[in-house]
Amino acid sequence: MTWQIYLGDLMIESGGSKMTSAAIFNHEGVIRAKSANFPKFKVKEIVEIVEAFESPRKLVRKDLRIGGTRYEVTQVEEEHVINGKKGTGGIVVKKTITALLVGIYNEPMTGTACNGIVKTVGACLIAQDL
Repeated sequence: MTWQIYLGDLMIESGGSKMTSAAIFNHEGVIRAKSANFPKFKVKEIVEIVEAFESPRKLVRKDLRIGGTRYEVTQVEEEHVINGKKGTGGIVVKKTITALLVGIYNEPMTGTACNGIVKTVGACLIAQDL
């Protein structure tokens, strides 16, 4: 199986726009696939996000960081999804059984569109016990 296929699904165009960058990690912060322009990140940032799913409400007060960029957490959904905002863009993170999907977007893409794509790809991974 190639994780790059799922990354391609994350980067699809939706409503005339697409994510600026996306990545798939395992729960230890090891990259499985990423777009060429995904921000330079620290493994610690990814591991902290994975751990935050144990108590995601804490993130609402702490915010979320990737590549040194701080995103204000705007919503934590029950199906292991965290939504964040920064300026006219934002981030959507979905935890699956073995992976962490990260989608970063800017206008004209909306948070709702990014959220839908990340959750759809996440559901495909979960259906395959990934």
